Amino acid sequence: MNPDSAPNPLISGTGHDITPLTQGQKAPLVAKLTPAQVHVTQKAGTERPFCGTLLDNKRDGAYHCIVCDLPLFASMNKFDSGTGWPSFYQSFDPQHITRTADNSLGALRTEISCARCDAHLGHVFPDGPPPTGERHCLNSEALTFVDTDPSERATAYFAGGCFWGIEHYFQQGPGVIDAQSGYMNGSLDNPDYRAVCTGNTGHAEAVRVIYNPSIVSYERLLQAFFDMHDPTQINRQGPDRGTQYRSGIYTVTDEQTAAAKAFIATLNASDQLDRPIATEVKPAEEFFIAEEYHQDYIDKTGRVCHVADPWTDNK
Repeated sequence: MNPDSAPNPLISGTGHDITPLTQGQKAPLVAKLTPAQVHVTQKAGTERPFCGTLLDNKRDGAYHCIVCDLPLFASMNKFDSGTGWPSFYQSFDPQHITRTADNSLGALRTEISCARCDAHLGHVFPDGPPPTGERHCLNSEALTFVDTDPSERATAYFAGGCFWGIEHYFQQGPGVIDAQSGYMNGSLDNPDYRAVCTGNTGHAEAVRVIYNPSIVSYERLLQAFFDMHDPTQINRQGPDRGTQYRSGIYTVTDEQTAAAKAFIATLNASDQLDRPIATEVKPAEEFFIAEEYHQDYIDKTGRVCHVADPWTDNK
């Protein structure tokens, strides 16, 4: 057997091969790097602040490892930390990053590296913005930026009771790039879970779905959404009661609005439901990402909510 082969590759939650590379696999990749990239990724170097080429990059896309091209951070999670280095409040996939204790400067820090090729990326600090409170401080020399083709990325918003289950099941969908829990279509800026739970902010527990329309259509997302909750319940979903648990579709284009209303009309005219659909269809207002502990909640806890998987072949 080839010692560099991986008969059982390790696949991350986002579907990427994160099997650690052997030295033989890494060598030709490292040979292509510039001296500055070698200094950072292979010798744990740090570039000078405010000098990195990706510090002020505001384009839509993903930041990949300069060595092995594994996606590490998404542009939607980038923020200006004022430190002089590209900063992100969360990674593309936690499994794509490894964390190790670093005491090289006499003070304990947490080093972050690429999980596949072990390239040094930077450090993570507990002084970032919500929802994670973390600041992943990166070197531009450790990254390469990949622009997102606008035709391969679209956004949709859905609310159907507790956002844990809605997020979980959308994440399982083919063509779904990401799904995040949050709050939207309310009256309070920067709401938190406690405020939303009072029912006084007007927000719905919602999920932002980023998807590739060439793989999954908006109509298929609508079908999955209605399969995963009871759209006939008003301001509740099962034992969860309150306006924050209402059923809603929040649209970003006229085409989404027309598709959602047409889907509801068809479903109401069928004999699948014994009561009218209560789902509201409104233009999407600002989406506020929920606290970190709400993200991937079902995967973290093993708890289950909402109905069976809406992506099965018979749907």
